Amino acid sequence: MRFSFKNIISIVLLSLMTVLAAANFTFAANRLLVYAGAASKPPTEEVVKAYEQKTGIKTDVVFGGSGYVLSQMKLAKQGDLYFPGSSDYMEKAKRDGDVFAETEKVIVYLVPSINVQKGNPHSIRTLKDLTKPDLRVAIANPEGVCVGAYAVEIIENEFTPAEKAAFKKNLINYTGSCAKTATAISLKQADAVIGWRVFQYWDQERIETIPLPKEQIPRIGYIPIAIAKFTQNREAAQAFIDFLTGPEGQAIFAKYSYFATPDEAMAWLGKKKPVGGEYVVPADWLKK
Repeated sequence: MRFSFKNIISIVLLSLMTVLAAANFTFAANRLLVYAGAASKPPTEEVVKAYEQKTGIKTDVVFGGSGYVLSQMKLAKQGDLYFPGSSDYMEKAKRDGDVFAETEKVIVYLVPSINVQKGNPHSIRTLKDLTKPDLRVAIANPEGVCVGAYAVEIIENEFTPAEKAAFKKNLINYTGSCAKTATAISLKQADAVIGWRVFQYWDQERIETIPLPKEQIPRIGYIPIAIAKFTQNREAAQAFIDFLTGPEGQAIFAKYSYFATPDEAMAWLGKKKPVGGEYVVPADWLKK
């Protein structure tokens, strides 16, 4: 059989395309990309190492504010899993069709608190103490970071207009993620933040948690995960979720004192509270 030059070129191109397709399939099958809110950063980093060692599947994680990483995932049109720090952004992702809603699983539960430097050098005991003159306070940017929205919700519920103004006067910065909010205390860039109770267990030598009274906590948060619509390997993505919800993944989160169930969180609070939900941040908080 004779082949023309044109036939040979076609065969070569077809072969090359087949090889590239096979390579892309192999890459997708052996690699995962997770867009994650930083509310789970330390345990998630450990989970990823354990998962890679167990399965051999390389897992890359993009950490940041839950709203910001959702925007990144949508813009890039890639990613296998969305792992925000709260229900607020997962609800948005489900509404917009960015995840397969039926794959959503709750991994752990969170309670907001005040976080201060170890030893509490500024004697911060209550929420109202955050209005003391000359105190340096930080919260996460409520426009894109879940814990920032929780902070605003608490302030709006508990402060008078004058107290809110005093709090804002002390507000030195909006941080870009949960991790950066905790770091503001670790590095003494702020005297106090409104963050998550678990921040203390991220850095026990430098961070201390001041619990908020149960009456001041509007709702319990949770960290969900779901498969992104952009995934190239839904089976591998589901396997990662199964690992997170299984005994090995849960043990790592327990090491950092995350609550495994809402009942655990409510027992710590001493009162039942709504779980999850969404909060619309008032416009006057959206620009610092």
